[in-house]
Amino acid sequence: MRGWFRQHRFALGSALIHLRKSPGGFLLNVVVVAIALSLPFAGLTMLDNVRPMSEQMSVDPEISVFMKADTPRAQATGLAGEMRKIVQDPKAKIVFIPREDALNSLKSKSGLADVLNTLGDNPLPDSYVLKLNAFNSATEAQDVDLVAAQLRELPGVESAQVDSAWVKRLAALLGVLRLVLLLLAITLGVAVIAVVFNTTRLQVMQQRDEISISKLIGATDTFIHRPFYYSGALLGLCAGALALGAVALALRPLNTAIAEFARLYASEFQLTLLDPLPMAGLLAVSAGLGLIGAFLCVQRYLARLN
Repeated sequence: MRGWFRQHRFALGSALIHLRKSPGGFLLNVVVVAIALSLPFAGLTMLDNVRPMSEQMSVDPEISVFMKADTPRAQATGLAGEMRKIVQDPKAKIVFIPREDALNSLKSKSGLADVLNTLGDNPLPDSYVLKLNAFNSATEAQDVDLVAAQLRELPGVESAQVDSAWVKRLAALLGVLRLVLLLLAITLGVAVIAVVFNTTRLQVMQQRDEISISKLIGATDTFIHRPFYYSGALLGLCAGALALGAVALALRPLNTAIAEFARLYASEFQLTLLDPLPMAGLLAVSAGLGLIGAFLCVQRYLARLN
C-alpha cells in the first residue's frame, strides 16, 4: 500500500508541476469547461429550488364551489349530500368553508387585513372545496369538468371551478424541463470530454520525448499514464468549482429581481444554492468527465507511441 500511495503522490506531483509550467493554458481550458458546465449546473439549481414548491402542491383535482351571497346558511350546509351524489366517489373529501373562516384566512395570508376591515361587511360567500382522486388521463379530466358543470346547477350555487388542473400542467412542465436539462447535460458533458481530450493530446505531444525515455528505463504504461489522468481530473474539478461559483454569483441579481416579483404575491421565495452533498456530487461528476477525456486520449495516443 505504501508503494501504491507513493506512486499516486508522485503522479499528482508530476501533474501539478506540468500545470505550473503552463498556467495560462490551464486556466483558459478551465474557463472554457466551466462555461459548458455552468448551464446544466444552473438548470439543476433552478429545478432544485422549484421542486419543494411543486411537491407541496396537490396534484389531485379540486373543485371550489361558491354559494350565492344571499343563500341561507342552512341551505348551503345542506348541499353536502347532493354534492356527494354528484361526485359518486366515497373517498372524495367535501369541506364546507364558512364565509367568516374564509375572511379570517384571507386576512392572515394576504397581509390585507386593514384594507378588508375598511369594507365593513364580509364580501366573501360560503363555499365548498371538493378534493377528488388524482386523474391521469384526458377522459378523467373531462369527467371532473362534467362534475363541476353539474355542481353549478345546484340551487344556491354561484359558480364552480376546477382548481388543480394547472398543478398537473406544472408537474408535466417540470418533467419536460428535467428531460431538456438531461439532454443538455449530456451534450455539454461530451463537449467537456472533447476539450479535455484535446488538452491532454497537446500535453502528450509536448512530453513525447520524456515518455520515450521513461519507457527505455523500464517505466510501465500505468506509471506513464497516471499523471495525465490526474491532470484531466484536476481540470474537470477546477472547472466544476468555477462553474458553481459562477452560479452562486448569478443568484444574487436573480434574487433581487425575484424578490420584487414575489413581493407582489406576498411571498418570500428566494433561490438558494444546492446542498453540500449535491454540490460535492457535481464536483465529482466534473472531475469524472475530465478523467474520461484524459483516459480516452491517453489510450489512443500513447498506444500509437508504443
